[in-house]
Amino acid sequence: MAFLGPLAALLGIEIDVLVERLKRNATTIAIVALLALVGVVFLLVAANVALTGWVGPLFAPLILAGVAILGAAIFWFVSDASEKRRSRHATERKRSTDTTALVTTAALTALPFAFKNPTLRLLALPASAVLGYMLLGRRRGDEEKAG
Repeated sequence: MAFLGPLAALLGIEIDVLVERLKRNATTIAIVALLALVGVVFLLVAANVALTGWVGPLFAPLILAGVAILGAAIFWFVSDASEKRRSRHATERKRSTDTTALVTTAALTALPFAFKNPTLRLLALPASAVLGYMLLGRRRGDEEKAG
């Protein structure tokens, strides 16, 4: 961790200014969150009073609690589905990268043997160009689909 100071200085980042700005922003965010929490509490109290006049004192808190639990469940399931999709995408990207690395390693390993034989030397250059074009073309197509 001792290397972070010199590294930051090398990159032109002043640690003291950065820490001060983070402290200032943390205080601002904490005050905004506290005031928003107070606002939400008063909105819930007002909703409870309104529902009490409409459905009675027993069902008003139950309705508010049910809506809150339903909202939390919906948020949980949407977040979980998003995380699974992101994880699946990362796994597919890793598999594609591993496949490309394996093909490249195999090609580089076979290269000295291919250059010893004159016939293979004549065929290896165009074949490697076609293979490289196919791999790069597939990768570009994946990036266009993702973007």
